Amino acid sequence: MTARIGVVTFPGSLDDRDTQRAIRLAGAEPVALWHKDKDLKQVDAVVLCGGFSYGDYLRAGAIARFSPVMGSLIEQAKAGLPVLGICNGFQILTEAHLLPGTMLRNNHLHFICRDQKLRVENAETAWTSDYTAGQEIHIPLKNIDGQYVADQHTLDALEAEGRVAFRYLDVNPNGSNNDIAGVTNEAGNVVGLMPHPEHAVEPLIGTGRTDGLPFFTSILKKLVNA
Repeated sequence: MTARIGVVTFPGSLDDRDTQRAIRLAGAEPVALWHKDKDLKQVDAVVLCGGFSYGDYLRAGAIARFSPVMGSLIEQAKAGLPVLGICNGFQILTEAHLLPGTMLRNNHLHFICRDQKLRVENAETAWTSDYTAGQEIHIPLKNIDGQYVADQHTLDALEAEGRVAFRYLDVNPNGSNNDIAGVTNEAGNVVGLMPHPEHAVEPLIGTGRTDGLPFFTSILKKLVNA
């Protein structure tokens, strides 16, 4: 039976089709989910894709967090449903308190679009098991509200518990605390990051590498072996 991975579309989502394609390339079945629909259609995992949900009014992800689909998603994520938040999806996960910290405007106050070098810090989550800890990868990055911040107690806990999933290398593109590019929850089923792995799954697009594909093969293997 083919694993089914939902991709939520909000008003202002930009990368839902790209994410669906990445899921398909990994060998799973992408399932389109609409923000006003509470029904998750019995998917095995969910991706909150990048974009500017509701135009990023108030602050990035703040309105999307209250969409009908999020009520179901929050409940099921707390029960173990694997959830990946990419860029705006990461912002939504912090607003929904499924991941700690918050996202602020980049410290240079400009939109940034670049190929970003990352180090994999945690290769034991539902979405990162096809990487190895310490592996260096290149993933496209595009955001204006990408500065990850948290209080010192939270940062200390993330570091001590190994919950920093990815860290920026060579340059910190947005001023994020501790060079953090992505984090995971305690259970490892919810992961969020600012770079866009769905844009690095084929050699002819994005970075010209396939460094993002293991996100989607990782979750597929977990679901098949569950």
